[in-house]
Amino acid sequence: MRPGRHSRPGVPGQVTPAALVRLRLPACGQPAHPSPPTWQHGGVTAATHSTLFPRTPDSADAVLEGLDPEQREVATALHGPVCVLAGAGTGKTRAITHRIAYGVRAGILQPSSVLAVTFTNRAAGEMRGRLRQLGASGVQARTFHSAALRQLQYFWPKAVGGSMPRLVDRKIQLVADAAAACRIRLDRGELRDVTGEIEWSKVTQTVPSDYALAAAKAGRETPRAAAEIAQLYAAYEDLKRDRAVIDFEDVLLLTVAILQDRHDIAEQVRSQYQHFVVDEYQDVSPLQQRLLELWLGRRDNLCVVGDASQTIYSFTGATPDHLLDFRTRHPGATVVKLVRDYRSTPQVVHLANGLLAQARGRAADHRLELISQRRPGPEPVYTEYTDEPAEAEGAARRIRELMDAGVRASEIAILFRTNSQSETYEQALADAGVPYQLRGAERFFDRPEVRRAIVNLRGAARFGGNDARLDDAVTLPSQVRAVLSGEGWTSEPPAGSGAVRERWESLAALVNLAQDFAAARSGATLNDLVAELDERAGAQHAPTVEGVTLASLHSAKGLEWDAVFLVGVAEGMMPITYAKTDDEIEEERRLLYVGVTRARERLHVSWSLSRSPGGRPNRRPSRFLDGLRPGSTATTGRTAGGRSGGVERGFTSPVGAAPRRTQRTPARCRVCGRTLTDAGELKLMRCEDCPSDMDEGLYERLRDWRAVQAQRSGQPAFCVFTDKTLMAIAEAVPDDEHELARIPGVGLRKLNRYGADVLTICAGQDVTEEEDED
Repeated sequence: MRPGRHSRPGVPGQVTPAALVRLRLPACGQPAHPSPPTWQHGGVTAATHSTLFPRTPDSADAVLEGLDPEQREVATALHGPVCVLAGAGTGKTRAITHRIAYGVRAGILQPSSVLAVTFTNRAAGEMRGRLRQLGASGVQARTFHSAALRQLQYFWPKAVGGSMPRLVDRKIQLVADAAAACRIRLDRGELRDVTGEIEWSKVTQTVPSDYALAAAKAGRETPRAAAEIAQLYAAYEDLKRDRAVIDFEDVLLLTVAILQDRHDIAEQVRSQYQHFVVDEYQDVSPLQQRLLELWLGRRDNLCVVGDASQTIYSFTGATPDHLLDFRTRHPGATVVKLVRDYRSTPQVVHLANGLLAQARGRAADHRLELISQRRPGPEPVYTEYTDEPAEAEGAARRIRELMDAGVRASEIAILFRTNSQSETYEQALADAGVPYQLRGAERFFDRPEVRRAIVNLRGAARFGGNDARLDDAVTLPSQVRAVLSGEGWTSEPPAGSGAVRERWESLAALVNLAQDFAAARSGATLNDLVAELDERAGAQHAPTVEGVTLASLHSAKGLEWDAVFLVGVAEGMMPITYAKTDDEIEEERRLLYVGVTRARERLHVSWSLSRSPGGRPNRRPSRFLDGLRPGSTATTGRTAGGRSGGVERGFTSPVGAAPRRTQRTPARCRVCGRTLTDAGELKLMRCEDCPSDMDEGLYERLRDWRAVQAQRSGQPAFCVFTDKTLMAIAEAVPDDEHELARIPGVGLRKLNRYGADVLTICAGQDVTEEEDED
């Protein structure tokens, strides 16, 4: 197990207030020493990484073990509105699932009364899995669409009558038919873009007649004339009505309409769900916000979680305004900021913070400055290539080197701005003999070989001892290997990287899952494993497939890898050419920030000077890297510090009153970047264990001088200057009174009394007796 990836479970104990806690790390570059399993000493489980099958806590208090102070604040704030501002890698999913589980296990929340909503089936499945592992089964964790569809199906006969219209999975064919009816010819790209405009219109609750005005007001780049799109939109709606079908946006619209018009149905829903949790709240659209308000009614048992700096889906209608305005709408809300990054090394976090430090706009005003909780790692690598094929070959070569050094392929990712960039990297990886998988391709449990494998495992479990394939298989893993051998699994992978290798990788993932399951569940049977696979299939919680991940930056949201290759980070691609307005440029910056924060340990950033070999080298690195990559200068941007972590309690001022001021940005170690709270470390401006660049000779001369001063004044030596202050002076070696005065522990009185002597010693000169007497 690699250090920093998994943590030991914590132990109960009194929680020290966040302002008084100091995270103790081994000295930079030194090996870690065993420590008590408290959260301060590594007991906090990594933000999004945990053991595959953890042990279920045996009590409500045990649910809180291993949480850091801010995460514990989230978990125990079970009443009233709660807003969690959670930076990348800070354990937001961990915090909110432990919050729900703690409430359930403590008897404060009834599982059936809780509705947790998020934006993807994968995220909802992960949340259900974590709740199950924490002993909080029965809690509904769904996407907005899934929750709304369930209610719509249940209440349709009562609210409308008859059977509900059929739900279409893909609307693009309907859009094509609407275009044909309007005698408007659309190519494939325009068809996709017009479909996107219709989806945007519906989630922003814009009707066809208002589309042109709304699109202009939002500054949207329309793929066709706005009047034509409005015409297509109207025809699309007519076509759906004629065919008695609805789309995914209609699910939300119709549910909103029923809850608005039928107060009896709305009250029935509210009596069922009394406590709401919303993940990724920065991505909520106006339509989803309206649905949430109808679910809530006049109550305020709502917990929202988000990060304005990760708003990257505004083109779909998502807006961070609901997150940023939460305190205005709920003046009594408790706001908890999570800034302890358990995912990435200080080097990766430094780059991420640097990207946002130059950001502008409202989201930037609320940025969170992350503080890495991991030991230092390698610096990000920046590489310039002559052309795109050379860049792809360079990435493949480095990936091959990482794999040869022991890094698993599944812990490596190549992230790019557009899907069209994928093909070059697929070819380069294939040429290098590196297995890969495409993010967003066919889902794991939908693959034919996986479906056949599960059918065969279910059959073997049913027949048990009567299945000849299990004659020599005693353990669960050996039984799985025996069954899947008939499907093409072998102990050694096949050569090459084609379809045969992909099928083997799928089966190998099931074999590995069986091994982990058996290790975690003593006495588990084949029937137990099949039940686990069924549960995972329903949640789309796929096991790890051994292959380098190829993904767009948008589809990488919520994921993480040990090594990340950010490719094509050049002007025209990052930011993308069609990003024109300030808001669009800032969203591109946030997209790169999301990409950077996917990396745990290694980060490679690259760009190419031309598209193809021999092409004109007219590209330049992305402006977002200015001042961050070696040899570049910073562009004008923000210099104020980000928001610090901590808790802000709700207050009872009238609605509209301004919230109280937040605490000032904490002091941080100038070596590793950690927050400093210890008085001695605040004087040094570094952790006690971090390397010191102190002038030892100067320090000894200062100590000798201090002894003389203490003897003359008849007071202890520390009353002149403490050891820590002398160390800080010996590290800073100030040249003048201004620099000396900036050192903690050197006040105005001591500056006037001892300043001249100290500066003389720092200059390498001796203090004369006459100066002493003066």
